[in-house]
Amino acid sequence: MEDLDSCRLCEWRCGADRLRGERGVCRVGRAEVAATICSGSLASYIVTLLGCCYRCLHCNAYRISQYPDPGWHYAGYVPAAALVAGARERITAYRGPRIRTLGFTGGDPIIHLPYIEEVAGEVKRQGLDLGIGISTGGFATEATMERIVALCRTITLEIKAWSDPVHRALTGAPVGPVLRNAEYLVHEGRDRIRVFRTVVIPGMTDREVGRIAAFIAALDPTVPYRLIGFRPNNVLYYHPGPPREQMEHLCAVCREAGLENVAWSGYYPETVPDEVAARAARLTAVYGGESAAGLTAAYAAACGCPTHPRDCGACPLRDRCPATLREPWRGR
Repeated sequence: MEDLDSCRLCEWRCGADRLRGERGVCRVGRAEVAATICSGSLASYIVTLLGCCYRCLHCNAYRISQYPDPGWHYAGYVPAAALVAGARERITAYRGPRIRTLGFTGGDPIIHLPYIEEVAGEVKRQGLDLGIGISTGGFATEATMERIVALCRTITLEIKAWSDPVHRALTGAPVGPVLRNAEYLVHEGRDRIRVFRTVVIPGMTDREVGRIAAFIAALDPTVPYRLIGFRPNNVLYYHPGPPREQMEHLCAVCREAGLENVAWSGYYPETVPDEVAARAARLTAVYGGESAAGLTAAYAAACGCPTHPRDCGACPLRDRCPATLREPWRGR
């Protein structure tokens, strides 16, 4: 952990002695774990670490990224050996698709790279057949980025904006290092790229998408690019998200820019979705003619809730309730 006694892992290059309690821009010391989960869709055991080098106004994980400021408390530091042993136990018990990577997210896990490297060594010592994955906003130094590419099997890089003014306004940081690292990653670690992505925020980043797509296409038109629909959160809690039509249009813009692999997920509905409205019409009678109850129950039914009127105590699926989505943005 010698990097932490004068930390220069991200482009702020604070030089803070994080081991002795000095606070850089990220304000954290040793790596602390917020949560872990087996993700079937990513085939990864995800470890969420606290802290970030950004101050994103739209962050949906601000209680994690802006730790310790929001006042929430988490599991704290977990030794690498204990983390890997816990991963082995949970992966063995997991009944979903095979887990292939140990993935780190946050916040931004680049500020905890020495810990991730230690975990990677422990994975080998304990004999787990897992690669290392990382999801980052790309604000690493060149030296840190080289280490990330050398270490990881999969890398997700989020380009939050193209223009420096927009990136600074949204994140509090310049965009130059991110674009430099995106280029480095394409040239030196193309086989490790899972996706590049951008969150689409109407009036803020939506106009940035075409220029980001053109930038990526000029590097390699086969790089996967994913557009994520913003959902109101954090400082932008009262700012609207994008409608479906805008997400589809922006995908078309990306393809016109030359990208071959573009997709989107998540949008901000302006009306009740047609499929939900149809379920509501059928369920209203079950709820005594109350249209409000029928509409409300329709969302549960759309997730697979089988008992109507709802009665969780009598439900045959009460020990594996389908009305709790792990990844609701996948539903359209």
